[in-house]
Amino acid sequence: METQLSSNTQRVSVGPDQPFVVIGERINPTRRKKLMETLAAGDFSIAVEDARSQVAAGATVLDLNAGVPGADEPKLLSGLTKAVMDAIDVPLCFDSANPKALEAALSVYRGKALINSTTGEDKSLDAVLPLAAHYHAAVIGVVSDETGIPATPETRLEVARKIVQRAGHYGVPPEDIIMDCLALPVSADTGAGKVTLDTMQLVQRELGVNLSLGASNVSFGLPDRKLLNVAYLTLGIACGLTAAITDPTVQEIRSTILACDLLMGRDEYAVRWIKAYRANLNAAPKA
Repeated sequence: METQLSSNTQRVSVGPDQPFVVIGERINPTRRKKLMETLAAGDFSIAVEDARSQVAAGATVLDLNAGVPGADEPKLLSGLTKAVMDAIDVPLCFDSANPKALEAALSVYRGKALINSTTGEDKSLDAVLPLAAHYHAAVIGVVSDETGIPATPETRLEVARKIVQRAGHYGVPPEDIIMDCLALPVSADTGAGKVTLDTMQLVQRELGVNLSLGASNVSFGLPDRKLLNVAYLTLGIACGLTAAITDPTVQEIRSTILACDLLMGRDEYAVRWIKAYRANLNAAPKA
C-alpha cells in the first residue's frame, strides 16, 4: 500500500518498497524561542531557512506548526504555508489541533498534503476527516482515544482499526491513513519502546497501512538521546516504519536512514548512499 503526497510539481510515495520518507520537524516553535518570536511577528524568514536546510539534508516532506500562544493560528499557518511554498517545492504536512488552522492551510495549498493528525477520539475524527476528504489530503492517525493511550499492542490495533474504518465512512481510503503507533519515553516505562514496535508490526500485518512515528519521544529524560533515537529509528524501520517526523539535519539520523534504505533493498546500486558519501567528502574541511 502506498500513500501519495504532492506539492505543486513534486510527488512523494510513502510505502514499504519506497525510500524512507523523512518529514522534517524543525518548523515548530515549541522550545524554539527565536522561531516563536519571528512567527508571532509574521516574519517567516527563519522558517523558510529551516525549510531549505531540511530539504538540503534529505527531507522530502516538511511539517509546519504555527502554534504560537495568543496568535491567530489560522492566519499564521496560512501565511507560513504560502511562504514555504514560495521557497521550497516539496509536499507539506500541517501540524495543528485546530481544525480552522488546518482548513486555512489546506485551502491555500497547491498539492496533496498530509494532516498531522487525528486521534481515535470521535471529536477529533469528526473534525479532521471531513477536511481530509474535502481537500483530498492524507492523515496521520494516532492510536489514542477517549480512554488515553492503550497499554497493549492489541488495544492500540483496535484504535487504529477504528480510525481506518471511520476514515472510510468519510471517503478517505486506507492508503491515505498513515498510522502513528506512539513512541513513549522508556525513562518512565522500560517496556514502552517494545510495545510500540510490536504495535507497528501488528498494525502493518492486520491493516496494511503505512506507519509514521515521532521517534525522538522514546529518549525523553535520558542522556545521549541522539544514540537512542537513531537506534530506535532503525528498529522501527525493521518493524515496518515507512516515515518519521524527525530532524534530517542531524547527520547520524540522515546516515542511518540511508543505510537502512540500502540494506533493505530500497537504494538500487547504492546510488543515494554513494552520492551522500561523496557529498560528505566534499563538505569536509580540507587538511
